[in-house]
Amino acid sequence: MEVHDYLRILQARWKIVAVTTVVAVLAALGASLLTTPQYEAKTRLFVSTSSGASVQEIYQGNLFSQQRVTSYTELLEGTTLAQRTLDKLGLGEMSAVDLAGKVTASSTPDTVLIDTAVTDESPERARDLANALSDEFVVMARELETPEDGGPPTARVVVEQYAATPSAPVTPKTTRNVALGLAVGVLLGIALAVLRDRLDNTIKDRNAVEELAGTGVVGVIPLEKARQEEPAIVFADANSGDAEAYREMRTNLQFLEVDNPPRAIVITSSLPGEGKTTTAVNLALVLAEAGHSVVLVEADLRRPRVTKYLGTLGDAGLSNVLAHTAALEDVLQPTRFDGMWVLAAGGLPPNPSELLGSAHAREVTEDLRSRFDYVIIDAPPLLPVTDAAILTNIADGALLIARYGKTTREQFARAVGNLRAVNAPVLGTILALTPTKGRGTAYEYRYYYSSDKDGAAPAAAQTSTSATQRVGAPAPTAPTAQPAAQAQTTASAPVEGPARPQNGQHHVEPPATQAHPAPSNDAYHYRAAEQFPPAPQPASERYGSEPYQAPQAYSAAEPLSRPVVHAPRRPVNDSGSESGEER
Repeated sequence: MEVHDYLRILQARWKIVAVTTVVAVLAALGASLLTTPQYEAKTRLFVSTSSGASVQEIYQGNLFSQQRVTSYTELLEGTTLAQRTLDKLGLGEMSAVDLAGKVTASSTPDTVLIDTAVTDESPERARDLANALSDEFVVMARELETPEDGGPPTARVVVEQYAATPSAPVTPKTTRNVALGLAVGVLLGIALAVLRDRLDNTIKDRNAVEELAGTGVVGVIPLEKARQEEPAIVFADANSGDAEAYREMRTNLQFLEVDNPPRAIVITSSLPGEGKTTTAVNLALVLAEAGHSVVLVEADLRRPRVTKYLGTLGDAGLSNVLAHTAALEDVLQPTRFDGMWVLAAGGLPPNPSELLGSAHAREVTEDLRSRFDYVIIDAPPLLPVTDAAILTNIADGALLIARYGKTTREQFARAVGNLRAVNAPVLGTILALTPTKGRGTAYEYRYYYSSDKDGAAPAAAQTSTSATQRVGAPAPTAPTAQPAAQAQTTASAPVEGPARPQNGQHHVEPPATQAHPAPSNDAYHYRAAEQFPPAPQPASERYGSEPYQAPQAYSAAEPLSRPVVHAPRRPVNDSGSESGEER
């Protein structure tokens, strides 16, 4: 791993580092507060020998004193001296072992000084113990160094400095402990963050999606809290980050296959709850925004959600058509969005896989393809059931969704494998519900629009008002029925295709049938032919016998041929010389 990888981990998992650091600091602070304060009293002893007259004798005496210092250090920390000190002070509640554990003796190399320290909970008792210990050691050293015949002692110990009453405890050192806890917490937090990132098997970047699927990422949809309340985006007035991401996805779909772009697209995912239905609804809406006629098929016959998100009827639909109990024209429903129709799931059948895998399902898909520019199919997830793989085989391909931070690599790889196993084409992948900050996978468009907010406010208000009037305006009444002869004459007349949009326009006038009002729940009694307007005519009748061509809004403009300018030739020499010099 490189430095930027660690920085990325810290940016994504800074909460782990912060929590670990806080816990470590609080633990160090708590340990310091719960520790009983200890006070330390110090004394200093001086060791000497009887000096001789010559320099050599003085030198030998100094070496002897240094050797004695090492031995005296051991004696100061022993239990014998501790017991004598306790007997002198009359402290019967303390044992010699306890006192010996509180005594520390040390000496500086090549010196004859011994520093003695005694720690205790009481500063006065620590002072008394240190002074009494030093006095008793002077007596003990004299006894040990005095010969048996009563001669002078070979070494002498003197208390050079007595202990004073300590004013501050030596332990706990709260500042040091908190600083140490901070350092340990930061290091431990970084280690846990790196370990958590290494053990995290969820998909969090587009490179992982492309590697597992073997195809490119068509779109990266950021997480918007507004989609939890209103899944459908009104693109006429939407400038949010996810709205722009769907517009980018619409553009990318045109370049999947330039000569023959996919028109029947299955939207699926590995498991439920990964945003496939919301993506299917908004993909259909963004295609309709560009002037295409789009039908959204609610092919999830187990847990349908499209009708709930769009507020359409769901009593009859795809399952009734596949079961030959209703005609396709009778169950197609227009929506409040221009250019968008819905084919609801209908009643939930006991055998969804058999219905979707029937030959009639393929015929219905082809019929929808001939009637609409785009057929968006909201399919069930791939891992629980096999419906999505069946639907992808009868469509142009599938767009596979991976949810940021939830879909694991194993789940996504299995979903791709299920499609590959039945030779179902994977058109591309979508990374959905990505955070707007953290890893750079999502884009933020709010700044772009807010920068021109002051100048564009009147225009935006006018656009919003006109869009509201267009959506909320009453639809025109259905045309009256024509006589049979007149209807036959009208049917025989060729139907012209949609007019080419003018410069700056993205909306194409929808068919006349699209303006009829949607049916109400009370009036619907499976007489859909009377309640619903007729579905759009097949493309062969609407646009003539010409093969399908991509709309102008998504067709690359043909390069203009540069006119050839013929410059007038200048006269040459009459002599016809090869030099070609001008006159």
